[in-house]
Amino acid sequence: MADDRTPLLLLDGASMWFRSFFGVPSSITAPDGRQVNAVRGFLDAVATVIAGHHPGRLAVCLDLDWRPHWRVELAPSYKAHRVEEPQAYGPDVEEVPDELTPQVTMIMEILDAFGIPTAGAPGYEADDVLGALAAHETRDPVIVVSGDRDLLQVVRDEPTAVRVLYIGRGLAKAELFGPAEVAGKYGLPADRAGMAYAELALLRGDPSDGLPGVAGIGEKTAATLLSKYGSLEGIRCAASDPGSDLAKGVRAKLLAGADYLETALPVVLVATDAPVTLSTATDVLPRTPIDPVRVAELAAAYGVESSIARLQKALDTLPG
Repeated sequence: MADDRTPLLLLDGASMWFRSFFGVPSSITAPDGRQVNAVRGFLDAVATVIAGHHPGRLAVCLDLDWRPHWRVELAPSYKAHRVEEPQAYGPDVEEVPDELTPQVTMIMEILDAFGIPTAGAPGYEADDVLGALAAHETRDPVIVVSGDRDLLQVVRDEPTAVRVLYIGRGLAKAELFGPAEVAGKYGLPADRAGMAYAELALLRGDPSDGLPGVAGIGEKTAATLLSKYGSLEGIRCAASDPGSDLAKGVRAKLLAGADYLETALPVVLVATDAPVTLSTATDVLPRTPIDPVRVAELAAAYGVESSIARLQKALDTLPG
């Protein structure tokens, strides 16, 4: 990153601990036998990204509502396949492995004792929290760390650089995306690569989120259309204009999916107006635990002393 300011590091909490849970052996347990593979993997991942990017500020962003009602109203299929317990009132319960849920509590306890900030917004997903914090940053470059490709939409160069460290294939194979990289990898207009990626995702759909996309329009066709017509609006105008050079078959598919394109775009876009609050007074990354005794107690109880040591070693390398 060209900017010599220390970056603001925004971590997609759930994305990171889910990947740790499935990527670190389940045989890793606490002294009392409880499974702690996600705890250890998450802490090690945080240490790695801190050591690699030397942030001055950091926030672990949380899903306070993983399936917001306002998104479901627009697209009822949104994440429907991941609902474990539909609720008549309040948020639905997400299907999460039984062995992971208590580990999230452990992670939150350690973050709290360390004084590492978490960020959330009632009624919004972590994607929205990440997107809102990135969008409103006016001082430092931003690095968003996530295994969710949807967040490629937040990349930008101005007024402050926003990059996405995509860890979908693991930290060892992490890719750092800015507008140029998103445009190059997906064949999108370079001058609006972030928004174009969101429009690409809308057109092609996303089975993992229960979004159908436009029937018959895959990623390659969507990218070709966006490159040719510049934007989703340009594509829709071409589809509705009988005199345009849009292929007849593609036109028919787009017109058939017109209602979906109209209603589902806000579902795909991160809500940059999410009312984000922090767990701490500031997002400045502490160099040492605010409660070292509690951190030591938790480390011993969960058997993650080595991971805590790695995290502290990474913090010791930070300037200031």
